[in-house]
Amino acid sequence: MQLDPGADRARRFSRFWTREIGLLHEGVLDTRRSLTEARVLYELGQAPETTAAQLVQALQVDAGHLSRVLSGLDAERLVARRRSPDDGRSRLLSLTAEGRRVFDELDRRSSEQATRLLERLPGDARTRVLAAMTTIEEQLGEARQPSALVLRAPLPGEYGWVIGRHGALYAREYGYDASFEALVARIVAGYVEGCDPARERAWIAALDGDPVGSIFCVDAGDGVAKLRLLLVEEAARGRNVGTQLVDECIRFARAVGYRALTLWTQRQLEGARRIYERAGFELVEAEPEREEFGVVQVFETWTLAL
Repeated sequence: MQLDPGADRARRFSRFWTREIGLLHEGVLDTRRSLTEARVLYELGQAPETTAAQLVQALQVDAGHLSRVLSGLDAERLVARRRSPDDGRSRLLSLTAEGRRVFDELDRRSSEQATRLLERLPGDARTRVLAAMTTIEEQLGEARQPSALVLRAPLPGEYGWVIGRHGALYAREYGYDASFEALVARIVAGYVEGCDPARERAWIAALDGDPVGSIFCVDAGDGVAKLRLLLVEEAARGRNVGTQLVDECIRFARAVGYRALTLWTQRQLEGARRIYERAGFELVEAEPEREEFGVVQVFETWTLAL
């Protein structure tokens, strides 16, 4: 192999960064945890449940090494395992209450470490450093597989994310006023306070652990479910996120025995309407044009027989 002339510079940066963030210490973040243990706990902290195979893919570690790390965390009662209802050969991994406490402490220390590093920089230097970090990740990460989309239950704080992102996106893209965000807040609060977990469900679509979409399935009575709060962030559009969310909502509604799934939308939401049409929904009612949320529009009801 012919060595790249920039290899020495890249190695120098690697030595600098590993020293700067304390990876040469016996344990990361002034704890007794190894770097692999800390990364495994971090990945487990990003979703309610995952599998060992998914951890191998996310961390790019040897399966045997990961198995030994998980066994150690299991012995400390930081990790719980249960048989997957979809595949009896697979085990779903999650953090125990003690595992969550350990993860939270590591996460806090990591955030404080990053804050101390950035506090040393004046505003313009901070901006350049963060931009350079983004460039390195984007350029060296090009050979990686695209991030896998995960549909999961909302984590703490993400119900608020659903409210805030609806308010921000609809204001920017459609000119909605704050009354729309207030409506979303009431819908979310009603779900959180009165959810029947056997017949109602909320999903967050996540990429690399970050929320990029949402959808809710709620009981509308008389054997009918209602699809609510479909949202996809601009940066995640074009990856079939909305379609996957709607499909998951339909699968759940069928599985729990609803006879129909209905939704209420606006005619101007053309992207969402295309998703509903492809999924088999039919337009059953268009209300007279009226002003709502600060915009004149037509509200529609769509229904899918299950």
